[in-house]
Amino acid sequence: MSDAADDAPEELPAWSLTADQAAKLRDPAWPSRFTREWAWGGSTGKGVRVAIVDSGVDPDHPLVGQVQQAVTIGDPDKVEVLADTEGDLCGHGTACAGIVRSIAPDCEIVSVRVLGAGYTGSGPVLMAGLEWAVDEKFDLINMSLSTTKRQFSEFLHELADDAYFNNTMIVASAHNMPVESYPWRFSSVLSVGSHDQQGPLTFFYNPDPPVEFFAPGLDLDVPWIGGSTLRCSGNSFATPHMTGICALILGKHPELTPFQLKSVLHGTATNVEEAAP
Repeated sequence: MSDAADDAPEELPAWSLTADQAAKLRDPAWPSRFTREWAWGGSTGKGVRVAIVDSGVDPDHPLVGQVQQAVTIGDPDKVEVLADTEGDLCGHGTACAGIVRSIAPDCEIVSVRVLGAGYTGSGPVLMAGLEWAVDEKFDLINMSLSTTKRQFSEFLHELADDAYFNNTMIVASAHNMPVESYPWRFSSVLSVGSHDQQGPLTFFYNPDPPVEFFAPGLDLDVPWIGGSTLRCSGNSFATPHMTGICALILGKHPELTPFQLKSVLHGTATNVEEAAP
């Protein structure tokens, strides 16, 4: 090798960081220990945009409040997004929206209907709805549903990663049966299972994934269609509890990335906070 080659400066690999760039990096001022007061004290979720990808939302339900926008999917191959004039056709999405609203009353809620009456739906419609929500760069996407069809997993994984790297946190429910389904199993989403304890802000970090957090999900009175309520159980209803808590945190700390948001959730989880010295 020539002397000239020896003297040439080494080029950094792709995605690397120069010294000048490193000097400009700034990170939020983290407390020495996370507390719930620091994380969301005084927050109502104001300014946080939440997409409910589900069966629609009843905009007239008193426990849901204002729905800023409601869309549904026409042709999924074209990701055709249409105004949704039918609302919720089975109650599931209204329940999720109402739980989010009960925790973060001032967040913005947008309904993305991908299910029809009787919980009917298809993989392409689900993916088109999620793709639209990811492209719209919502702060949070609540997905209290999943698919067991492996042929959709690769594209869903790409969507989940796109969301994560563009500061959108997908909060997804684990399947109620011990089966493999998606997208909750992807590490770029925030996966949620249920616990049976009381208190909407009682949530637990799970050190043994794939489920990352547990939130209230058993024997809950939730909003349902026709202005009613229904007693329900399932991971579907634990998930919007975590979405609501995320909305509180982002309402106070809008600069947080999904990675940082997960870190705050870990530090403020009931089992972690109670164990802190």
